[in-house]
Amino acid sequence: MPPETILVVDDAPINLKLIDILLRREGYDVVTAVDAEQALAILERHRPDLILLDIQLPKMDGLELTRILKQDPRTRDIVLVALTACAMKGDAEKAFQAGCDGYITKPIETVSLAGEIRGYLDRRTARGSGSLTATAPDCAGT
Repeated sequence: MPPETILVVDDAPINLKLIDILLRREGYDVVTAVDAEQALAILERHRPDLILLDIQLPKMDGLELTRILKQDPRTRDIVLVALTACAMKGDAEKAFQAGCDGYITKPIETVSLAGEIRGYLDRRTARGSGSLTATAPDCAGT
């Protein structure tokens, strides 16, 4: 079975590099994009199993990208996980309302990131192509 593919969308090169290293070490194929436009171009050629996307992107933010992907029949079943610094308490709720299936906060927990990604992928497989049920972490105090 071929490895699962993760598209990581983040405008910070250090975040892209760190996530790329962590996920490749666990056997995932990783494709990266620095903004929503580049992600959309990649999605014309590739269909990842999961997209890990920063909410605060230049030009088009991650929530708008999420809405576009969830409305498109070709991409609506891809697992979308928001990646954010969680600057405000309502950020998680906004991500889920936009259509995200999960939510991971920065700074990235290097020890647990691959396990979190595995959990989202396993839930997708177990539940078929429907949306995943997720709970928002408490972002107060960050």
